[in-house]
Amino acid sequence: MAPSADNLALLQTRNLLRLLAAAVVIAALRAAQDVFIPVILAVILSFILSPLVNLLGRVGLKRVPAVVVTVILALGVLGLVGTVIGRQAAGLATDAPRYARTIEEKIEGLQTFFAARVSAISTALGVGRPAVPGAAAAAPAPTTGVEQRAVPVEVVQREDSTLVVVRSILAPVVGPLETTLIVFVVTIFTLLQREDLRDRFIRLAGSGDLHRTTLAIDDAGQRLSRYFVSQFLVNTTFGLVITLGLWAIGVPSPGVWGALAGVLRFVPYIGALLAALAPIALAAAIDPGWSMVMLVTGLFVIVEPVVAYVVEPLVYGHSTGLSPVAVIVAAVFWTWMWGPIGLILSTPITLCLVVMGRHVQSLEFLDIAFGDRPALTPAETFYQRLLAGNREEALETAEAALADRSLLDYYDTVVLEALRRAADDLASGTLTRERAVAVTKGMLAVIHDLGEHEDTGPEARTVAPQVWPAAGTVACVAGRNPLDVALAAMLVQLLDQRGVPARRVSYAAVGRERIADFDPSGIAVVVVSSVVLEGVPAHMRYLTRRLRVQLPRTPVIAGIWREGDVLFSNLELRKTVGADALVTSLRAALDAVVTAAGPERVAVAVPVRSP
Repeated sequence: MAPSADNLALLQTRNLLRLLAAAVVIAALRAAQDVFIPVILAVILSFILSPLVNLLGRVGLKRVPAVVVTVILALGVLGLVGTVIGRQAAGLATDAPRYARTIEEKIEGLQTFFAARVSAISTALGVGRPAVPGAAAAAPAPTTGVEQRAVPVEVVQREDSTLVVVRSILAPVVGPLETTLIVFVVTIFTLLQREDLRDRFIRLAGSGDLHRTTLAIDDAGQRLSRYFVSQFLVNTTFGLVITLGLWAIGVPSPGVWGALAGVLRFVPYIGALLAALAPIALAAAIDPGWSMVMLVTGLFVIVEPVVAYVVEPLVYGHSTGLSPVAVIVAAVFWTWMWGPIGLILSTPITLCLVVMGRHVQSLEFLDIAFGDRPALTPAETFYQRLLAGNREEALETAEAALADRSLLDYYDTVVLEALRRAADDLASGTLTRERAVAVTKGMLAVIHDLGEHEDTGPEARTVAPQVWPAAGTVACVAGRNPLDVALAAMLVQLLDQRGVPARRVSYAAVGRERIADFDPSGIAVVVVSSVVLEGVPAHMRYLTRRLRVQLPRTPVIAGIWREGDVLFSNLELRKTVGADALVTSLRAALDAVVTAAGPERVAVAVPVRSP
């Protein structure tokens, strides 16, 4: 049934309200970045420090002493690292003029080299005369004939007050100190009130199912904590390796560049590249030649791939759980919002949002938008490809899925689910009958191509043809729905692969007008398929009755293909079907066919199990 105008208007209103809420949130984040940045840094820091707090708690410390000891240790480590970096940075600033002169000399040397090369090429080609060094300097300066008079300049010294001087000195220092203080205060309260904050978040997320929500929140917190701790350790190790490598090469202040490399590596994809620029430039300023530049470049070229493709997969898996496009978009967005600090925080913030989206139903759109999990299920992907008429892509997805599963399992879990979705769309009117016929044709083409697939697992065992009655076949009768034809085709293919003779019978061949002409000879079992929406449609009941008249002693199996159908909970309704067995999956149908044939007629059972 198509949605009404009122429902469409309500949906549009909700979408507009969501867009308005998103705009308000973005504006608030941008306007109040001085508040949000310390809070987010504190939350991430609390995830990093919480394992140490838990360890001290298991040792025997209460929550408050454990938090205090953890924060003191963190402050001590940061203070020690800051002191070392500050001293090295001071020494680097002292030698900056000398490094600048070396770089200028190298640039001049490169200019002279390339000018000589260009001049030599021009001379060889006869394009022009070689440039004469110093010719430009020997050219006389143009004269205008106007006498230039000196302009008197008076230097006025401004008398700054003591307050202005103090403010100019403290301004660059007060901001970072204020942010640091806020970060540690919020971190302390977050570690102290962790359970209370969790309960409040559960209340906001929905307290209808406390058990499931609590498990989800705890799992999300543990995952985030493990990830941030692992990332912190990996990047810290990366910074230490770079520091030792630069020290061995002879680059001044290696601790500064190592710390910078560790911090910038939180930036996805380009962090290591940004970290390498400054040491390479410094190496060019120190060494008159180019050997030190090559060594520094080689250090980053070797260490970064090893960390990215060997260490990281061993420590916290092959992926952060974020799609590559989401990482790039998040980096651009948060850089626009908060500048360089936003670039560093982009991946942690996006990861937090994705984890919340995976565990909180109301935030699931975050996981869909930014997570690395497929946006569509395999059944949805298969159905979408057929809706779009892309049979080749549907076949490619099927072949990719069959690499680690059997054909029977793929039909049951993917194709059958796609048929159910198509039947629902057909019943609601969103899928026209003409489109349903086109989807069925595409599905039949894919099923035909998959008939050459050979299973290699335990399910590859077949029923020997000689033990099945030579004169008895399985008639797979399709229902009136055009999608039922695909079900009959899959069942015939699976039976043929197992050595059971089977043939497909259309609905028209057993209709009221043609049932009298139907030849029942040689049929051992009949399987009737119908992808119904709910219950048993009238046409299927009458179809079963007609078949009973033509084949009074032949077992009839009805495939309903929906496990939760009301038919299976209503005994009276089941009797109206008139079938000997009801099945909801192809696996169960194969099993039911062998059972219906009788153990005295089949020596080897089809290796299937009922759901």
